[in-house]
Amino acid sequence: MVWKGQLKIDPTEVLLSSKNESITYFTKRDLLDEKVKSIKILWNLPEVTKILRRQKKDGSWEYPGGKDKIRSKENYNQVETYRILMYLIEKYGFNREHESIKKAAEFLFKFQTDEGDFRGIYNNQYATTYSPVIMELLIKAGYEDDPHIIKGFKWLLSIKQDDGGWTIPFRTVGKNLKDALNDPMPIAPDKSKPSSHLVTGMVLRAFAAHPEYRKSDEAKKAGELLISRFFKADEYPDRKAKEFWQRVSYPFWFTDIISALDSLTYLGFNTDNPNIKEGLNFLKKKQDKNGLFDLHIVRGGDRDNKYWICLAICRLFKRYFDDAL
Repeated sequence: MVWKGQLKIDPTEVLLSSKNESITYFTKRDLLDEKVKSIKILWNLPEVTKILRRQKKDGSWEYPGGKDKIRSKENYNQVETYRILMYLIEKYGFNREHESIKKAAEFLFKFQTDEGDFRGIYNNQYATTYSPVIMELLIKAGYEDDPHIIKGFKWLLSIKQDDGGWTIPFRTVGKNLKDALNDPMPIAPDKSKPSSHLVTGMVLRAFAAHPEYRKSDEAKKAGELLISRFFKADEYPDRKAKEFWQRVSYPFWFTDIISALDSLTYLGFNTDNPNIKEGLNFLKKKQDKNGLFDLHIVRGGDRDNKYWICLAICRLFKRYFDDAL
């Protein structure tokens, strides 16, 4: 396996030693190309059963707390349902064969407008961050041909900036979050303004997940733009500092160097691109003597986060150096 030789240490041994059944399963399947049992064996793990038990009859999971002046209870539940789906789909391989995913999808589809966006997380404003990542998860769960997903892509293509990327629209006209949340109508973007790599990276996750849209010229152009922004500050206030490239999470939430490199493999980019090489070399230098990676992990309550990050990085190296052969 060529990819292992690109790293300082073979990380598969430490991954297999994690004692996490999901990590062991994905290490064997995705990194070692071993034959494994059906993914459904992960669906009955005790921690999964505990999560499923909290799903409400309408298909949602309830957000704990929240502030009425920011968003409604139902819209908080939209965020929480997205968050839970991240874990079920990314860490346990759930798909639409499971009734809980079907119910959650129907709940989320209720928030899609006639325009095609999933609305409510920013009240009446376009959520160019959350809409595509909700789409990403549903595509991975088997909804790639669903009319809701196709409508979502048409909306994304209609709202992109002139440079080929995306923004949070109200940022392009100088509005802050508080003022935008109080606006009764969605604010259209000033398309002449530069795109945000934070948003562009999140949008591209939907394109990367889809077997057809990942081949589009629009995805390719946006991918080139995202690559050009590696390790630079964003154009807008949200997660602006260049350090956010190095603040990583799994499952992916915002745009960081791992999530960006992940999407770009599916869009057809490879190590011939010097910025891709730079990103991979950055990660290689962060590998420690145990085979894990010394990175700033955010949104972490899972004690196995360091192993999940390692698994995500190893998948990258395998796709860039082995699967591309």
